[in-house]
Amino acid sequence: MTTDTPVIEIRDLHKSYGALEVLKGVDISAPAGHVVSLIGSSGSGKSTLLRCANLLEDSQQGDVLFCGEPVSWKGNGLNRRPSDRAQITRIRTNLSMVFQQFNLWAHMTILQNVMEAPVTVLKRDRAEVEASARKYLNKVGIGDKCDVFPAQLSGGQQQRAAIARALCMEPKALLFDEPTSALDPELEQEVIKVIKDLAAEGRTMIIVTHDMRLAADVSDHVVFLHQGKIEEEGPPETLFGAPKTDRLRGFLSATQPT
Repeated sequence: MTTDTPVIEIRDLHKSYGALEVLKGVDISAPAGHVVSLIGSSGSGKSTLLRCANLLEDSQQGDVLFCGEPVSWKGNGLNRRPSDRAQITRIRTNLSMVFQQFNLWAHMTILQNVMEAPVTVLKRDRAEVEASARKYLNKVGIGDKCDVFPAQLSGGQQQRAAIARALCMEPKALLFDEPTSALDPELEQEVIKVIKDLAAEGRTMIIVTHDMRLAADVSDHVVFLHQGKIEEEGPPETLFGAPKTDRLRGFLSATQPT
């Protein structure tokens, strides 16, 4: 991988659920240290695109590359599947995903939640992982919550724990799927601050978000999806400041806070 090779690159991606085509030939690129935000109406394909990037969903056509390495496939169309299981595992362990609904294990403490994958999946030393987990929990502002269970935390604290868990895998990129949409506005701000701090550190991220202010503040590049295609894309100051298409203008006017 050269310094200008994107961490994640998607070329001409098509994704269908049976007869329903959700992605219709999409290209995105996330260079190292860049933040790419995906915006668009519900059903535009944003979350599906993110899940295809993380290989949680199989696509029917197009290429997915991780640090310049293309995913190998077998079969065609709706029967297309990754052909190298070891490759998929290796790529997934380098792409940490943060979901809308936290997905913390209720029977584990917050510290155990953060440590679980590095210990069991990556087989890293437990003492080393614990030190790293405590560091990341401090980083997201809940270092004092190591020994409590998820149900004892607010939604914002649970999402910050989920971000610490993602960071503890030491991934090459972070993928966020609507990380604030399940939260009340005041809790949302806690999570947004963490995401902004990560962006300022130069972490590679792809963020699906309904929060236009977040997309404007943290992104190097914004992609506006409409009905499975890229309608418009560019730097945030251009996309939000001088949208070229009627569809994007209409979308932004509908999502402006009152």
